Amino acid sequence: MLFQQNQATSHLILMAGKSEQNAVVSDKQRPANVAQNSMMHHLNLEDPAAALANVRHEFGEHGGVNMSIEASITFTVMEPENLSRIFAGKLGPDSDFFIYSRHFNPTVLNLSRLIAVLEGTEAAYCTSSGMSAISSVLLQLCSSGDHVVASRSLYGGTYALLTHFLPKACNITTSFVDIRDLNMVDESIVEGRTKVLYFESISNPTLMVSNIPALCRIAHDKRVTVVVDNTFAPMVLSPARLGADVVVHSISKYISGGADVIAGAVCGTASLVNSMMDLREGALMLLGPTMNAKIAFELSERLPHLGLRMKEHSNRALVFATRMIKLGFKVIYPGLENHPDHVLLKSLANKDYGYGGILCVDMETEEKANCLMNVLQNYTQFGLIAVSLGYYETLMSCSGNSTSSEMNNEEKELAGISPGLVRMSIGYNGTLEQKWSQLEKALSQMQ
Repeated sequence: MLFQQNQATSHLILMAGKSEQNAVVSDKQRPANVAQNSMMHHLNLEDPAAALANVRHEFGEHGGVNMSIEASITFTVMEPENLSRIFAGKLGPDSDFFIYSRHFNPTVLNLSRLIAVLEGTEAAYCTSSGMSAISSVLLQLCSSGDHVVASRSLYGGTYALLTHFLPKACNITTSFVDIRDLNMVDESIVEGRTKVLYFESISNPTLMVSNIPALCRIAHDKRVTVVVDNTFAPMVLSPARLGADVVVHSISKYISGGADVIAGAVCGTASLVNSMMDLREGALMLLGPTMNAKIAFELSERLPHLGLRMKEHSNRALVFATRMIKLGFKVIYPGLENHPDHVLLKSLANKDYGYGGILCVDMETEEKANCLMNVLQNYTQFGLIAVSLGYYETLMSCSGNSTSSEMNNEEKELAGISPGLVRMSIGYNGTLEQKWSQLEKALSQMQ
């Protein structure tokens, strides 16, 4: 479904949903400039938690404090002629016309509205997975023969998509660069052919921090779209406010927080979301990575405490990293002053959310990494050996043989991934000192 007015789409994403019970003035009755001013107020709030708290709360159908779940996949039209008007883009969710949940679903739209507010973008669209969000954006922005410049240090699935799938299936090629080397980034962009500069705000798993404003200036000077994966740093960083055009997420991680939901999101301009939902050429519409309404409802209930969770993830990661350094371990964490990007992250980060909840300890060899994780899980109960992140329990994995296994040894070396690099997503269950005691006991055994 293609919306003809960008303003209407912005209104849709930020203000969508059924009118509040007992509201004096519904969205339909509000003057257009009121909705627009309200939208801009959300976008201008620097603190993501404040922005989320400032957006209108959706009530349930019968006045419940939680919004209702719209579980229908198809919707009734009262006048038959409206069916063709909906498919022609003349009627849509901005005026409460729905047709099919692969197009738009009211509950998914509510979550999309909240994610847009979280990232400070005009619009957002929530998808069935993080990889579906990433692949859909790249396929929307690039055509056969186009070129992408991307960071060498990326999640393994994204790296495989860019290295193997897109060249083979779509004739879209990628040049991988050291994202810290701004001259290398600039020189790798082929004017007229490079369509996307792609990187992670904080890289997986090496925890390299991208200079988002500087990279955006380079890309925009050459009319290249900047796409940033912010999965590692919701609340901590706001790439769109720093100049990025598109922000993608694996909502499965921190935003969910429960290790029980696979989901993703695309955040950007209303015109981008519009184009991705086009009936004839939209990547989201035609590839169909649709989010289930019941999943969207669950996720919308978790967003209000995302800020609290991120603060505690970050706080514990900083405490543990600081203490592990004193014990003589090689720790990588951007909150440490010895991290090469510490000053950069401090200058870009939103106030009070810390430096993220991921730390890495380099055990040098896979054997030592496995030994450490075995002790931590099976003897001291500090955490669990599992991939993913953002869970309330600490999750640990040796990145080289798991989430970065799509790379060969040379590619891992260029990305800075040691064979013994243990990525820890620090949880917040138990007391801090209790968990530190468990970690310290395991580290002592390793020494």
